[in-house]
Amino acid sequence: MGGRLYGKVSVITGGASGIGKATFLKFAAQGAIVIIGDVEKAAVKAVVKEITEKGGEAFFMPLDVASSKSVNRFFDQIQTDFEKLDILVNNAGIVRDSTLKKLSEQDFDKVIAVNLKGVYLCAQRASELMKKDGGVILNASSVVAHYGNFGQTNYVAAKSGVIGMTKVWARELGKYNIRVNAVAPGFIQTEMIGSVPEKVLNQMKEKIYLNRIGKPEDVANLYCFLASDEAAYITGAVFNVDGGMTV
Repeated sequence: MGGRLYGKVSVITGGASGIGKATFLKFAAQGAIVIIGDVEKAAVKAVVKEITEKGGEAFFMPLDVASSKSVNRFFDQIQTDFEKLDILVNNAGIVRDSTLKKLSEQDFDKVIAVNLKGVYLCAQRASELMKKDGGVILNASSVVAHYGNFGQTNYVAAKSGVIGMTKVWARELGKYNIRVNAVAPGFIQTEMIGSVPEKVLNQMKEKIYLNRIGKPEDVANLYCFLASDEAAYITGAVFNVDGGMTV
């Protein structure tokens, strides 16, 4: 199996569904050795089986990105099993939406722990494995980091922080030939918006110049390009995948 990511050891966090799953499948189709780190064991194992039956190399390893103990155990295993790491996609994320007045400290802390602290913990360990031969770190932000969103204090804070960290790491890690970029999806058809009423979805579409909700594959395609050698001179950038919503 060839492809633009052939033989690249790649970690994707939160790959059980949505954008993570689409990225998992895209990377495997392009020849990468893909390891999914997630808490959703059953869902990931089904995708791993699908890939391996097609001749690809895919693995599942349990990972709670908000736990430094879990992250350290995960990357220690990566080092033992593969001796290197080429690509990290920090995709894991959750939402706990609420207006400022009603937002609980617990929900604020949980979203920050997964969506911001988890990115830091994984990037810190991954970058150590990449220093010898270089690598790519891709961080999931969101278009709401640019303009805010009603009822998402915690989520917007985390995704804005991801953009800031991306720029810092691009500066710090460039000397090791480690590229760091962020991807900011708009409204993508995932489980996160699966329960949104049709009326609200139609209102969203009115703000999107391509007049449709994005597909997980739209984001996975960009991740694949940025992870490949074709993007060898791109670092510290933030890419919107939003159908023109933020134009």
